Amino acid sequence: MTGGMSADPVTEYLRLGLAFDRLEEGFVDAYTGDPALRVEVENAPAPHPAELADRARALQRELPAGLPAERAEFVGAHLRALECSARKFAGEEVGFVDEVQAYFDVRIEPGDEAVYREAHAGMAEALGVPGATGDRLREAYAAYRRADEIPAAAVAQLIAEFSGSLREMVRSAFPLPDAETVDFEVVGDKPWSGFNYYLGGYRSKVAVNTDLPQYMSSLPGLIAHEAYPGHHTEHCRKEQGLVGSGQLEHTVFLVNTPQCLMAEGLADHALAAAKGTGWHEWAAEIYADFGLRFDPERARAVGAAAAGLIRVRQDAALALHDRGDDIDDVAVFLQRWLLVAPDRARQMLRFLTSPLWRAYISTYVEGYALLETWLDRAGSSGPERLARFGRLLDEPLIPASLRRELAA
Repeated sequence: MTGGMSADPVTEYLRLGLAFDRLEEGFVDAYTGDPALRVEVENAPAPHPAELADRARALQRELPAGLPAERAEFVGAHLRALECSARKFAGEEVGFVDEVQAYFDVRIEPGDEAVYREAHAGMAEALGVPGATGDRLREAYAAYRRADEIPAAAVAQLIAEFSGSLREMVRSAFPLPDAETVDFEVVGDKPWSGFNYYLGGYRSKVAVNTDLPQYMSSLPGLIAHEAYPGHHTEHCRKEQGLVGSGQLEHTVFLVNTPQCLMAEGLADHALAAAKGTGWHEWAAEIYADFGLRFDPERARAVGAAAAGLIRVRQDAALALHDRGDDIDDVAVFLQRWLLVAPDRARQMLRFLTSPLWRAYISTYVEGYALLETWLDRAGSSGPERLARFGRLLDEPLIPASLRRELAA
């Protein structure tokens, strides 16, 4: 790492971002830029976190450094996130709420348990046990989930079927290069349910975790999230458009940065963008071909009610990392409000306590909410909303960009 600003501030940003993989493998989620730069960083002396923090601050001070305003804002937001990560790696105490704000440019606060109780009441109605609470509601939901479970032997075939159908839709609405492809693999012993590894050249590997069961009501959303028109589609469109036009800051995708909040919010809206609110009927037809019965109306009603519980996992992260609550108490909190079994709650806690991923839950919670508000400006459905979703795929938007548009 050089001591002063190079002629190209983006190269310095890339060099800095790549160095974080030397501190924590996996921090660089994807890199599709000049391989020589990555080799240079890998062969350099191991970086010290405090030096990386200094470098991030120095690069921020020198912006815009000849970059257009939009690009300078994008790089600056990511440098602020990297500076906070470096301080954390150096052992500095950073309050959890401040940490999340530095990473993702959102300010989080606890959810409202009254909203969670209302969600439970809606779920009880949808499950045919109106007024049920506590163990009775948990048992009804567990029975629903058992009926919703996909036989393990069918998972791979269903992934292929759903991805093929979604790919066809995406390629008509958002053209992709002919060479684009996604390879799916089934894995285990991971803290997440699915993961997109973007390899560059319009290729992705998507891993689906089968440690815990896959469900009919969630598998289509998982495929849309990771592939079409979610992460894979976004990577392809931005590689083709932004990187193709010389915006090389988009050749790197770094964990715990604003681009993560945008990407996860986009991906969580991907299924609705592709198939609208009628995706349940589309999924039911595919499941029927495999001899599986999927009730679209019931799934829609349960899902709509359960949406009120979106902030529960963020509340769990706040309990762990902001208030310092005991992990066993947090497990009980997750079981109570999400109506999950102990093993499912412990799987969630693996993610929430991972040093690299502990703040990441906010990308789903706050990303979904921010992008929903922004997308709703184009209506609840129709071509205008789809076109607005396309902007998320193609433009270098960050949370501040969306807030400005919403305030205008």
